[in-house]
Amino acid sequence: MIEKYRALMSAVELGSLTRAAEALGCTQSAVSHAIASLEQELGFRLLLRARSGIRLTDEGERMLPAVRSLLSAGEQLEQTAASIRGLDQGTVRIGAFTSVAVHWLPAVLKEFQRDYPHVSFRLLNGDYHDVNEWLADGSVDIGFVALPCETPCECIALMEDRLLAILPPDSRFASYPRFPIVECEREPFISLLQSSDHDARRALDATGVKPNVRFYTKDDYAIIAMVEQGLGMSIMPELLLKGRHDNVLTLPLVPEARRTIGIAYSAVGHPGPATRRFCDYVVRYVREQAG
Repeated sequence: MIEKYRALMSAVELGSLTRAAEALGCTQSAVSHAIASLEQELGFRLLLRARSGIRLTDEGERMLPAVRSLLSAGEQLEQTAASIRGLDQGTVRIGAFTSVAVHWLPAVLKEFQRDYPHVSFRLLNGDYHDVNEWLADGSVDIGFVALPCETPCECIALMEDRLLAILPPDSRFASYPRFPIVECEREPFISLLQSSDHDARRALDATGVKPNVRFYTKDDYAIIAMVEQGLGMSIMPELLLKGRHDNVLTLPLVPEARRTIGIAYSAVGHPGPATRRFCDYVVRYVREQAG
């Protein structure tokens, strides 16, 4: 039964029966049959199919929270049983924003897979708002967040990350050692969408500065490209800019501003043994890097 619900959730999250089949390692007809069988057992339609893709029916929308809870509980059960048998296995679902997905996760995953090769992972990348929603509805087991977390979850603080001003290379502030944050009121400002711009907004609100916003986008790297072209400036975390060679000027802020990155367990259910062990690896890796 649970495999049918897993097929349904994969189809909903990926928006396609074909992509769901690829993710699950089976045929499209197997996914379609599983969902049809589930609909027959429940006595109502769950999905509507169209050329543009699939979407949940009203009944399917009402079922979704319970389906997520069922799958989360099933994964925790499998991890616990595997731990008792001495076979660390299962799937750990992780929600992460860009800077963590690029700079932390690959190294932690490599180390963890070396020690626990039977554990698999499912990675969801999004912004702060996305990760908080995934934690709230149980779509992920753990998620990287900016603290304080919007979702009531068990959280562990990992590190403080400086916020920097990024400006075009020919900016009039090129000779400045630091960027006065009050200048955001005069300089053209490029902002993330309101649901995603927690870092810059907190820094600006703390000083009572109202930025001169000219552009909005959801993509961090789109902001960097726009700054390169001289369209404006922005405020971004140092970790996001680490290791990049963009043609932009980066300056510390005055007054200084930071974000606190944390890791949070899902608000739905309890984390399984593999999930908690992976979290331990993350904490150790980040603290070793900081040290």
